[in-house]
Amino acid sequence: MKKIKISISIIFAILLVLNGCQSESDFFDIKPKGSLGEDVLANEKGINTLLIGAYSMVDGVSGYDFDLNVSSINWVWGDVRAVIANKGTDAGDASGLNPIVRFEEPASNSYVNDKWKVYYDGISRVNAVVTVINKALEAGTITQEQGDLFLNQCRPLRGFFHMELVNNFDMIPYIDENTDHEALTNTEDISDKIIADFQAGTNLPQNMTDIGRWNKTVCQVFYAKALMQFKGDYAAAKTVLADVVANGVKPNGAAIGLALTYGEIFDIVERNGIESVYTVQASVNDGSGGLNGAHGALLNFPYKGGASPGGCCGFFQPSQEYVNSFRTDENGLPLPNFTYNDDPIKNDQGIDAADAFTPDAGNIDPRLDWSVGRRGIPYWDWGPHTGADWIRDQSYAGPYSPKKQVYKKSQEGVYTEVGGWTSGWTANGYRMIRYSEVLLLLAECQIETGELDQALNNINKIRERAANPDGFVKNEDGTPAANYVIGLYTSFANKDAATYALRMERKLELGMEGKRFFDLKRWGIAITETSRALTYEKTMPWGGPHYGSATVGPEDIALPIPQRQIDLSNGMLVQNR
Repeated sequence: MKKIKISISIIFAILLVLNGCQSESDFFDIKPKGSLGEDVLANEKGINTLLIGAYSMVDGVSGYDFDLNVSSINWVWGDVRAVIANKGTDAGDASGLNPIVRFEEPASNSYVNDKWKVYYDGISRVNAVVTVINKALEAGTITQEQGDLFLNQCRPLRGFFHMELVNNFDMIPYIDENTDHEALTNTEDISDKIIADFQAGTNLPQNMTDIGRWNKTVCQVFYAKALMQFKGDYAAAKTVLADVVANGVKPNGAAIGLALTYGEIFDIVERNGIESVYTVQASVNDGSGGLNGAHGALLNFPYKGGASPGGCCGFFQPSQEYVNSFRTDENGLPLPNFTYNDDPIKNDQGIDAADAFTPDAGNIDPRLDWSVGRRGIPYWDWGPHTGADWIRDQSYAGPYSPKKQVYKKSQEGVYTEVGGWTSGWTANGYRMIRYSEVLLLLAECQIETGELDQALNNINKIRERAANPDGFVKNEDGTPAANYVIGLYTSFANKDAATYALRMERKLELGMEGKRFFDLKRWGIAITETSRALTYEKTMPWGGPHYGSATVGPEDIALPIPQRQIDLSNGMLVQNR
């Protein structure tokens, strides 16, 4: 199913009608001319049209000014807040993000408010669809089987939007089609309702025909994550995830599994490849002017007009602390107890692009150079990254570029929008669920249930794929671009050792994919781990300009409830700090 943005204004207008209310004084309940009421839409075609509008919100983009910074790729909220990366660009660009980077965001911050609005917009759309489904069932214009198929898509979508909000704000109101909006509260535990919504989705068929719809497998993964996050029920989650590994498929019924090489996962042509359990769909050159493109990564390209991918805008630059994480020992394993920062990977900070530079010669996990653009290393087919002239302001944001969402030079004009203000509109949809993450979630459950050997096996499957030399970044002559050394774990001495390995593996495998801060929250180590990384990053030449005197405390684990929303609720919502 193509992601439909071109008609979203129409769908949104429909939703406004459905969500509107009329008083008894409305003159004979006359419908506005040109609008579509519930009776017109209460059939299979009408419901499907509304449901597409709800699906369109999965990317977290709703039309607010620059809401690409609050999209579901979570580059700010999942990775910048975990010091996997910094904001990038320069100090004056999108300056509203600066206090978020420094954990100083006020409740009045516009980006925080947009993050709230965009997901409640999604919830509103879902609830409007549910209302029409129930109307159609009552009128007999759809069968119960059709109604169940629609409802079982709506409920996990609603669970997803609520879970995204909980991940960021902790204290939020749960809203369904029956909620009394005059009695909202954000002081109740809503986890059971989110879990139930995801569980409903596990009744969906495996083959939904369209690649963009959610099927049983997609809902199973979200259901398992909710069990882990909200209940710590690793045994139940393990059962669900084991079934995904054994029987899971894509929404169109195609097989899922590990890609043969790591780098291919992020190639646009593989956006729906075997590794992708669910990719948020995107398209370009389809008449939408780029609005169907991968909106969330629009600004996250190297900054050098005409000579580097995208040409704009230098956001989302990987941190040195994250880069150092890829240092390996003589056996190709991550260094223990975060000692990788004692042997930092060499960078070209402060070195002019015209001056000589030799990249680091030490042992490096090969996934680094698919995750990070660094000086002297080939960057897709654009040639070697040339350093400072690909960076908007090294003194503010450091020497590195993002890479996973970036297109190849050979793909420009085919998988990028032609004629737009930037080539950053691409068809490179966000891999929201990858098969390797399913294995790591299963391994996490196995560690918690005492099955260390099984966890070892699943972690090693991922490392074995990363060790495939066919997947190393190569120089023009076919030689590895760096000294790539990666090995397998032979055993875990105890649960602590297994836990460290698992958490490092998620960082190395899934870094720059918007997940890190939420992982740290689930593990209960967000304060200690973010503080540790932040303390190190502040020692970098760019640390002062970028982070100032930032610290992380208990009040920083959740974003503040937007003051605008508290005001609109007439005090029914309370602040979480």
